[in-house]
Amino acid sequence: MQLPVQSQSPIFAESWEAGAGPEDLLAVARAADRLGFAYIASCDHVAIPRRLADAMGTVWYDPVATLSYLAAATERVLLLSHVAVAGLRHPLITAKQYATLDRLSGGRLVLGVGAGHVQEEFEALGVEFGARGAVLDETVDALKAALGPSQYAEFGGERFAFSGLAQSPRPARTPRPPIWVGGSSPAAVRRAAVRGDGWLPQGDRRDQLPAKIAKLRGLREAAGVADPMAIGAITEVLYVGEPSWEVGRRTLRGKPEAIAESLRAYGAMGVHQIQVRFRSRDRSELLGQMEAFAAEVAPGLDAV
Repeated sequence: MQLPVQSQSPIFAESWEAGAGPEDLLAVARAADRLGFAYIASCDHVAIPRRLADAMGTVWYDPVATLSYLAAATERVLLLSHVAVAGLRHPLITAKQYATLDRLSGGRLVLGVGAGHVQEEFEALGVEFGARGAVLDETVDALKAALGPSQYAEFGGERFAFSGLAQSPRPARTPRPPIWVGGSSPAAVRRAAVRGDGWLPQGDRRDQLPAKIAKLRGLREAAGVADPMAIGAITEVLYVGEPSWEVGRRTLRGKPEAIAESLRAYGAMGVHQIQVRFRSRDRSELLGQMEAFAAEVAPGLDAV
């Protein structure tokens, strides 16, 4: 699940998150760890321009700092950047940060990356916005080298090149932490197919996913990439049980077995992991929803 509090766009944040803080993040992360959730995720934006502040909000915690903080309070749950706008930073900087996080967490990092969409962020940091796709392609290739087995990684590309430079500590995960590519544009799907260890679609409806997954697999096969990949999906917003308040007509709600039956459709499409989000009016209700999902819905999902 994507963590609450750490990103507060009015599009998806609950009203109680505006007054929440680190203790709330900690409680949710510990619950996810205890209840068997696969990963907790944190977003990435460096700065939000005024023109987007109303739509996006301005609260965006740094993912490396946030996940590192939560790594010390959890034991088994994976730590996902969903997604790091990796093209905003030199790949050696990104590798240093996330390799350290992987080492500190005992090998629990999943590095999710995406191209980004806020032009002002790129301009402020001196990165060409129009070339962000090509920059991310090369960045992913460079990160595979920098996060790999050798502390003296070597890479030579059009924008980045390094050799003879040691980076330690190395990641705990071998041969390297997985890199999942986020996004649903044709370029993002191609990037995930050719370069990714996993795909994190963004905003696709259920009826759109089968064609996207087929395209992804076709591109991967055509590129000669035989390694398995983790295909993800973001589900509808959930509420386990019958709510006593208005949760929105698009919320998947009701009896646990009915929710489980609905979510099993994702597995039938070829999805390997689902990211869930729950409606809630406060932290207590969110934790209750997580408990109910883990106890009453998750056992009814087919293992993949």
